[in-house]
Amino acid sequence: MIPQALFFLTLASTLGCGLVAGVFFAFSSFVMPALARLPPAEGVAAMQSINVVVLNRSFLGVFVGTAGVCLLLTVVSMVSWSEAGSKLRVAGSALYLIGTFLCTMTRNVPLNDALERVSPETAAAAEMWSRYVPAWTTWNTVRTLAALAAAALFTLALVQSARAG
Repeated sequence: MIPQALFFLTLASTLGCGLVAGVFFAFSSFVMPALARLPPAEGVAAMQSINVVVLNRSFLGVFVGTAGVCLLLTVVSMVSWSEAGSKLRVAGSALYLIGTFLCTMTRNVPLNDALERVSPETAAAAEMWSRYVPAWTTWNTVRTLAALAAAALFTLALVQSARAG
């Protein structure tokens, strides 16, 4: 692959991971704590609404698009393993794909699906909410850290490639 295309793929992954990390950071640092302060019925209803609204082109484009670029970057980096930054690109891609994307699909989405099935005003919803908030936030923090670490590795790959000339 031509170096310029590799540069832009790495840059796109860096920016995508950073943007996703920022969104997830916001949820762990203040959105979920704010929702947890609400009465359970209101918190459940708000999170149910968020879980519907988040399925939009802008968020999914960045979230899924970054995963796609990471997959492509992994293949390209494996083929050009000896080039500067290849190992960092593979590690960053793995962090995003496993720690952010797969974590979302296997941890956060099932929690969201379970929350969607309850009526906010019920005792079952209040009981579920008390378990949902800490579990969801824990896994959200995992995916935040994975996306941030991936962005850092992609940044280092860009620096390493630039130094190699």
